[in-house]
Amino acid sequence: MSNGDVFVGEIIGTAILILFGAGVCAAVTLRYSKARAAGWVVIAFGWGFAVLAGAYTAAPLSGGHLNPAVTIGIAVDTGDWDQVWVYLLGQTVGAMLGAVLAYLVYFAQFQANVRRTGTTEGTAEEPTPTLGIFSTIPEIRNPVANLITEIIATIGLVLPVLAFGLTEGLGASGTTVLIVSLLVVGIGLSLGGPTGYAINPARDLGPRIVHTFLPIPNKGTSDWGYAWVPVVGPLIGGVLAGLVYNAAF
Repeated sequence: MSNGDVFVGEIIGTAILILFGAGVCAAVTLRYSKARAAGWVVIAFGWGFAVLAGAYTAAPLSGGHLNPAVTIGIAVDTGDWDQVWVYLLGQTVGAMLGAVLAYLVYFAQFQANVRRTGTTEGTAEEPTPTLGIFSTIPEIRNPVANLITEIIATIGLVLPVLAFGLTEGLGASGTTVLIVSLLVVGIGLSLGGPTGYAINPARDLGPRIVHTFLPIPNKGTSDWGYAWVPVVGPLIGGVLAGLVYNAAF
């Protein structure tokens, strides 16, 4: 695969990933959304389908990594680092693009995110925090515990992804991406409670950058003090998964 194919493929695939993923978070979170308060199961399946759409779309061009932790895990296993920077750059750009597209889809809902106090409408309304639509926020802010959660959850993603390559028939049948998508749903349901399961540095960092600059009324903080955890944790997890896979398989 050429650098150009990898770059374009990862931009397109990761943009689709974040469009669907941030989209389901917006659907469940924002006031005046028909899916408001639909719950965690909807979010977990929404992100799984996001992986399904993004990875299948990008696969012919780049293999559909869509995740720096996956790219680095593969590089640690194979020793081939030549195109890693292309993958990471494409994934970050794609994540930012996807976040902007999700914002545009829910533009009216974001614009309605206003504080109303002392108006003729009567009841005061607090604005909905919006960072959780774009990036992860821990339920309990404990950097060490949060980092460990992200490391373990990312190993739970990358190690099976690497092992799926040894499963006869998955590649030939074209179902590998489907299985990975179901794996992401499982991670969300089982391991997503503490931190919101970033398990992907680009998925968290790109949309957080976009959230910082978007003109969302009453959007709240972008929480850059926490931003290193969903970047460093998955990167460590990807490295460890690659080392384990290389040693054991």
